[in-house]
Amino acid sequence: MPSTPTLELRIGPIAHGGHCVARHEGRVIFVRHAIPGELVRARLTEAEPEAKFWRADVTEVLEPSEHRVAHFWDPADALAHHDPVGGAEFGHISLGHQRELKGRILAEQLQRLAGVDAQQIGFSGVQPAPGERDGLGWRTRMAYAVNGQGALAMSAHRSHRLTALEQMPLAHPGIENSGIYQVDYSGISRVEVAVSSADDATVLVLLAEAEPEAAVRVARQLPEALNVAAFSQGTGAAADGQGALHQLRGHSWLPETVLGHRYRVTGEGFWQIHRQAATVLTERVLELVDPRPGQRIADLYAGAGLFSLPLAQRVGAAGALFSIEGAPGTHRDAKRNLRALDQARVIRGRVERMLRQLAAERLDAVVLDPPRAGVDKKVAAELGNSGVPRICYVSCDPASFARDTARLAARGYELGHVEVHDLYPHTHHMETIGLFERR
Repeated sequence: MPSTPTLELRIGPIAHGGHCVARHEGRVIFVRHAIPGELVRARLTEAEPEAKFWRADVTEVLEPSEHRVAHFWDPADALAHHDPVGGAEFGHISLGHQRELKGRILAEQLQRLAGVDAQQIGFSGVQPAPGERDGLGWRTRMAYAVNGQGALAMSAHRSHRLTALEQMPLAHPGIENSGIYQVDYSGISRVEVAVSSADDATVLVLLAEAEPEAAVRVARQLPEALNVAAFSQGTGAAADGQGALHQLRGHSWLPETVLGHRYRVTGEGFWQIHRQAATVLTERVLELVDPRPGQRIADLYAGAGLFSLPLAQRVGAAGALFSIEGAPGTHRDAKRNLRALDQARVIRGRVERMLRQLAAERLDAVVLDPPRAGVDKKVAAELGNSGVPRICYVSCDPASFARDTARLAARGYELGHVEVHDLYPHTHHMETIGLFERR
């Protein structure tokens, strides 16, 4: 560690991951809580002499950007706290400039990793969610740690230090007004809370038990209106559907409605986080894929069937929709949500294996919405082998999307359209949709 842990830095371009790039004596430093062009003092947080790059947090702004604003949430404000919590790392930047920076990130990733010029394929900037005003109250899913005093808490970036919370302004009002912050969660290791975007009232609390009987005790403290379920610590139930949920009160699932279609999503099932994301993404996927009666379409990483249901209705009884998901909990959701449509075939399994089995189906289109890591080489290879003419790719990570653009290009696909939606305001995350066509 250098003898002086604080440096004066001129901030350079934005980088993927919520950082900006600065240089000091030839060394690259990734700086959080900055804006390109600013002059700042930054505290080094990782500075091993042999490291390829260092990390730092802004502690003082000497020459602020015109786009800097007062942070809306004190615990996440790096100028007020030595170890600000994560989850709102762009809260010091005006919303319009956040979107401009996200657009730069996508363009840089596509150019660097895939050799694609975003402007040449019509990329015109990051689009806000319909009706977005201040970027607050959008998260319908929240995950909290529990500190040593039994309070809901969050940690700082790359840190295990917990800060107790009394509010989280990005959380949906249904979560914020549910009474969850006034409960002693001692004996619980993690708390996940979800609210239905269909009615803004149905709230489900999932408790990860670290001690026997702790969940029952906590459930008694939670307001009677809340649905409560628990899972054993280490089973991964809420994350991937591998463990068993134990219903303690009410339902262990939430109702959702998108474009008139009704869904049921269990506590461990995946659903889009932004209150409008499911609607926005479904509308865009349907327009880009343009499904027709009689077509055969595969929906990969299908989750609870968000895209599968309307796609199945569009292809009709003469067509076929293959909804493929690996996680058992979300697969069960999809089976339930699609049970009335005979043309929908809900399949559980690894995507590359299922694609191989569908080789004889002569698919007309593929929709995929993979995890943040994107698709692997095997999936890209099977997509190439399938010969499917169109692929609609929904991504929550611009780096993995750009990498996969290069992989698909090597398999004969060209990215002809890309758009970005700001469905994670005040964070560095974004939602990208790309349409690939076979050359």
